[in-house]
Amino acid sequence: MKINKELKKYIEEKVFPEYDKNEKGHNIDHIKYVIERSFELVKENKLDVNPDMVYVIASYHDIGHHIDSKTHEIISADIMSKDENLKQFFNDEELKTIKEAIEDHRASAKDDPRSIYGRIVSSADRNNKVEACLFRTYTYGKKLSPQATDEELFERAHGVLVDKFGEDGYAKFYFKDTQYESFLKDIRKLLKNKKKFIETQRKYIEDLKSKNEL
Repeated sequence: MKINKELKKYIEEKVFPEYDKNEKGHNIDHIKYVIERSFELVKENKLDVNPDMVYVIASYHDIGHHIDSKTHEIISADIMSKDENLKQFFNDEELKTIKEAIEDHRASAKDDPRSIYGRIVSSADRNNKVEACLFRTYTYGKKLSPQATDEELFERAHGVLVDKFGEDGYAKFYFKDTQYESFLKDIRKLLKNKKKFIETQRKYIEDLKSKNEL
């Protein structure tokens, strides 16, 4: 899907650098992943949407995470809404939809997203690889509790992922996605054996550390 070249240039030059302020689990690599996944969902489900809006929503959705992770979706939407430069690309109604989609993207939100755009970014924001879960739960846990031992972080990660991706997990999905369906089977199988999960995460994290990638 084609994105407005001037919009893309603006986002890459002025918005993407802001993600250097976030911890590794919510940095620019994660944003690029969500952008890619958003367009994969649009393509697989043949969704009739504005690609520029999809791109901006995915690009801004975690920009305020470093300010307050617990309310980052509200902060991120507010940052986007104050960006006067976006008015040259979108009308008021489109900007309202973009803002609401960012506000609605969080997996733990009680209510479903208000628009198809919110459902796209919310779905795209879910991990679809076990390794990504192991990485993000560790790095985010480390940010929340810098003094915690790795074993304590592994224990926390298991509980977090069971709550999110377990059989009764809160993470909702709104579209057909073959990648996610395969991932869900893999992560649920691993989570059923807590000892194996912790051993798997320990090995993965130790390997990253040995390569100076963490």
